Amino acid sequence: MPEWKPEGWHSITPRLVARDPASLVQFLKDVFDASGDFAGERPSEIQIGDSIVMVSGAGPREATTSFLYLYVEDADATYRRALASGATSIEEPADMFYGDRRAMIEDPGGNVWQIATYRGQRA
Repeated sequence: MPEWKPEGWHSITPRLVARDPASLVQFLKDVFDASGDFAGERPSEIQIGDSIVMVSGAGPREATTSFLYLYVEDADATYRRALASGATSIEEPADMFYGDRRAMIEDPGGNVWQIATYRGQRA
């Protein structure tokens, strides 16, 4: 029986439209240990953890920015890698009342990422 979405994909897939998609793909690989390669003529399919993010270049549509919440194994280490890779700090890592340790950065393309590690306190 055929699937209504590709295997391994979720119902919602973020698509980032960037002025410099090759640089954004490299940033995702360097900071979030993403896999996948820049595709050029079609959207790049980049795997971050258990999710796929599509990255496209601006062209017939305008470059847009996004606000994404991403769970990672170590929010502090990921935050440091993001800064070393050209991101701007919005919030340093801190413990949140709802159980996440979270930081916030803006990547060089203008996308905002809240980077979190779940600490098991959510009720």
